Amino acid sequence: MSTPPPTFARYAEFWPHYLRQHARPGTRYLHFIGTFGVVGGALVTIVTGNWWLLPALPVIGYGFAWTGHIAIEGNRPATFGHPVWSLYSDFRMVLLWCCGKLQRHLQKAGVTDA
Repeated sequence: MSTPPPTFARYAEFWPHYLRQHARPGTRYLHFIGTFGVVGGALVTIVTGNWWLLPALPVIGYGFAWTGHIAIEGNRPATFGHPVWSLYSDFRMVLLWCCGKLQRHLQKAGVTDA
């Protein structure tokens, strides 16, 4: 039987847990690829009006992210226990990385393989 995901009363408690679930750089890189793929795919969908592309967006985003968790991190994606906070955290992590501020958050969360 699988261990149930931890519960959190507030997002501020969840965020460090989320970062620890993404401790290895390869896992984060796959998340970044998936997130940029979703954003790019959404833009292409809007610009071209090809709405049939919409179902591919979650496959792209979660496909890369879950591959990182299974193949690199060896843990269960936070999406299963906290879908909304997890989605928000993914975009937050990517934005912090783009701004060069992710490292500080990882260190504060106790991630040493940053």
